[in-house]
Amino acid sequence: MDAKLAKMIDHTQLKPDTPKEKIVQICEEAKEYGFASVCVNPYWVSLCAELLQDTDVKVCTVIGFPLGATTPETKAFETKQAIEDGATEVDMVINVGALKTEDYDFVQRDIEAVVNAAGDKALTKVIIETSLLTEEEKVKACELSKQAKADYVKTSTGFSGGGATVEDVRLMRATVGPEMGVKASGGVRDREGAEAVIEAGATRIGASAGMEIVSGGQGTSEY
Repeated sequence: MDAKLAKMIDHTQLKPDTPKEKIVQICEEAKEYGFASVCVNPYWVSLCAELLQDTDVKVCTVIGFPLGATTPETKAFETKQAIEDGATEVDMVINVGALKTEDYDFVQRDIEAVVNAAGDKALTKVIIETSLLTEEEKVKACELSKQAKADYVKTSTGFSGGGATVEDVRLMRATVGPEMGVKASGGVRDREGAEAVIEAGATRIGASAGMEIVSGGQGTSEY
């Protein structure tokens, strides 16, 4: 098992029909393999925080997920609630429609609402949903995320028909520079894919195939 690689993986389970026993299972797997975090929907945050207390595994959740079309005020409320429940990392979805409308002031304010709500209590990652964007829009989304002082930019939700590509990760890294994190999420299923996005500049990987990735096997999940 590759322990160093495991520390770069957010062990993810975001499917809408996920039962409690699956959440318990991924927390046990995260402890066993030493993953960076578990990434779950907000409903499960308090359970994960309880199961992972006194471990190094963080609790990550999603904000405005999966469409990103809620208001900044709603995203800020979600963020505060998630932190109260025990989350220490939050992955928010950008307002894709506002970006495509070129309402850049709003997009930045939307991201800042989450960044400000998180304060110094949680890392913030901005999901730009690369599969829906042109190259110019990807660059703009990354620039706005950096201006809003988010900690990471992230490729995908896994719910919009596309996931992380080496080309997108490389573009995102080139845009944000060395200071910000870049998270590759969606479609990373094996060691080879993980190593490729890391070489392109990813510092975190979101995947439900984390065990396969670190052990050299191959997973089948999209997330």
